[in-house]
Amino acid sequence: MLAFASTDTAGNLLYTTVTTFILYYYTDVFGLTVAAAGTILLAARVLDAFDAPVWGFIIDHTHTRWGQSRPYFLWMAFPFAIFFVLMFLSPNLSQGGKFWWALVTYLLFGISYTGVGTPISSILPNLSNDSDERIKLNSVRMIGGNIGYFITASFTLTFVAVLGGGNETAGWRNTAIALAVVGLALLMFAFFDTKEINTASQKSLPIMDSIRAAKSNWPWFILVVAFIFYWLGNASRSAVVVYYTQYNLGAKGFASVLNGLVMFQIIGMLLIPFLVKKFRKAHVLMFGLCLAAFGQVLIAFTGTSLVGLGIAWAIASVGTGISVSMPFAMLSDTVDYGEWKNGIRASGFLTAIGSSFAIKMGSGFGGWAPSMILSNAGYKAGATQTDAALSAIRFCISYLPAIFFVIGAIIMLMYVRYEKKETEIRATLAANRGEVED
Repeated sequence: MLAFASTDTAGNLLYTTVTTFILYYYTDVFGLTVAAAGTILLAARVLDAFDAPVWGFIIDHTHTRWGQSRPYFLWMAFPFAIFFVLMFLSPNLSQGGKFWWALVTYLLFGISYTGVGTPISSILPNLSNDSDERIKLNSVRMIGGNIGYFITASFTLTFVAVLGGGNETAGWRNTAIALAVVGLALLMFAFFDTKEINTASQKSLPIMDSIRAAKSNWPWFILVVAFIFYWLGNASRSAVVVYYTQYNLGAKGFASVLNGLVMFQIIGMLLIPFLVKKFRKAHVLMFGLCLAAFGQVLIAFTGTSLVGLGIAWAIASVGTGISVSMPFAMLSDTVDYGEWKNGIRASGFLTAIGSSFAIKMGSGFGGWAPSMILSNAGYKAGATQTDAALSAIRFCISYLPAIFFVIGAIIMLMYVRYEKKETEIRATLAANRGEVED
């Protein structure tokens, strides 16, 4: 379990740095306009999102003595770390050169992240055949990811100040190098200490079979769309944390406190095994999304109170802890549904789109939306902001993510009817596998 948890710790150390700080880094450090930065976030994420099914196909066709998914912890660790560092090198280029440097390195980092993140999700159905055990494994993984999130979100600005020696550009570069080294080491540990089961019985799937695995797999479609809306909300709230604390509150350093309060996600993650014993998984996910929305709306009423803001952020974080964890565990159930419905088990393809594609699309549009709102409101980097710009920042950290979360919860209402069939599906699949083995 520790090795599986370390995969998400590594992923979040690097990926959270990007989702939380890259918009600020591009505008206030690298020198791009907020509109240019937003265009990069959207264009790269949308293009990059479509590599998720490609990675899914690749994993479904991978058969090594190490398994299907596990080898990619080794093979993709180095590109993942290298492209992360390149994003923060901040070369001295023209505005056009900076735009293309940022776009290309951001895109390559996203592709490499998919190469790491997809096997983290696709390996879960091959770690255990028991639904409850999968939930426990996924909860441990999410806690590991939350530790990575906490470290980078809480201490990145401090690392930048210390490692830069007063030079913010050098600070970001050196911080990126340090985080990349740690992330690389954690992925190596995960590779050497993780083992897949039943790899000998896995067969390569033709591309069309992988696609057919999604045919009429309505619980999978519903879950993917709901997960996209979760990431829309999470990315939009994370993207403007530094802007809100710096310009609306005049307390830029409080951004690290807010990011640290994301550790309250662990409370939500720890509650999941108990909640799913009493309630349907769809209802647990809906509860998490609604709680996250409630916390975000509260922010609009905290005024300049840092304590009030911290409480609201913590409440929302408990909700996001539930909301980010549940879909990963539920994806394994939709893989089972696809096998039951279509006779095809395409764990790589279905989990790739269900996790990596959803994350990329949601994070891409979730980061782009605030940038466009701020640009249209007249935001100017480093300047005294107008009332319109301040109102736009407040809207982006409060109501905008809440809207996305609520839409995701409403979508999950359609999932309940399919969840009722899970016991029947597992029994049928177990019987079918027994017949094959006999």
